Amino acid sequence: MEFKHTSVLLDETIEALKIKPDGVYVDGTLGGGGHSYEICRRLGDKGRLIGIDGDEAAVKAAGERLSEFGKKVTIVRNNYRNILEVLDELGISSVDGILLDLGVSSYQLDTAERGFSYKYDTKLDMRMDQRQQLTARDIVNEYSEQDLYRVIRDYGEENFAKNIAKHIVAARAKKPIETTFELNELIKAAVPAKMRAEGGHPSKRTFQAIRIECNKELEALENSLENMVNILNPYGRLCVITFHSLEDRIVKSAFREFENPCTCPPDFPVCVCGKVPYGKAVPRKAILPSQKEIEENKRAKSAKLRVFERL
Repeated sequence: MEFKHTSVLLDETIEALKIKPDGVYVDGTLGGGGHSYEICRRLGDKGRLIGIDGDEAAVKAAGERLSEFGKKVTIVRNNYRNILEVLDELGISSVDGILLDLGVSSYQLDTAERGFSYKYDTKLDMRMDQRQQLTARDIVNEYSEQDLYRVIRDYGEENFAKNIAKHIVAARAKKPIETTFELNELIKAAVPAKMRAEGGHPSKRTFQAIRIECNKELEALENSLENMVNILNPYGRLCVITFHSLEDRIVKSAFREFENPCTCPPDFPVCVCGKVPYGKAVPRKAILPSQKEIEENKRAKSAKLRVFERL
């Protein structure tokens, strides 16, 4: 299957990056290379793009798509959480812009055998990087009921998390849960019929939760943002596109802290901790997709772009 993914908030992100022809830019979630292609188009002979992605199919597809830009492009199969190590190996100490387009790609969702979607009957997998050991099957069959409840409640924001965890544990006591449709049936049984009729597909939140846990998506985000801001050159920008409230909350909170990192008690007349602002969020609020983009690509509906500029 060809790697297809429509880049969300493409024009807004490229504009927000304020690309300099001789700048160095990092696309930490390369995907099919849609955002990267537009970055490369704006680079001069001395400009450089580093693309990072753990998904082998993405690395291959982006490599082909960006091949026309030759030596301007370096693609590394890794996770953006390791951005410092990746750049260190390339001899790069600072950059002019970083982009993260979070979540799962259209390609990953639509490739049935990857096990990301509740729409296809296939084995439970959900690994973004298939070199990873932990799979969705492991989580569903080996996590304790309490841990399953925590994951589904916290990462899926699912009201029926406790009942879903209970149904999973009861079913796997008889035989392992192997496929997406087996999991669908258990979720369906755990969610009241009235709620199933009203709230979209009953598996949506649970599948999201298991995927986030499987790929440690929120930990990667939380642990990376400060490193990224630290390596930005003056007036360099970090652009982060999120697709659900959990991601957006992490980014919004981190940007607020970078703007005001002072840890002194509020009643201190002057700052003595010595922590100075990294920069500022530009603009203050998240940038949202246009109505036209939402109509053309329904997956853009929940997208938010937040931008931080280094001082």
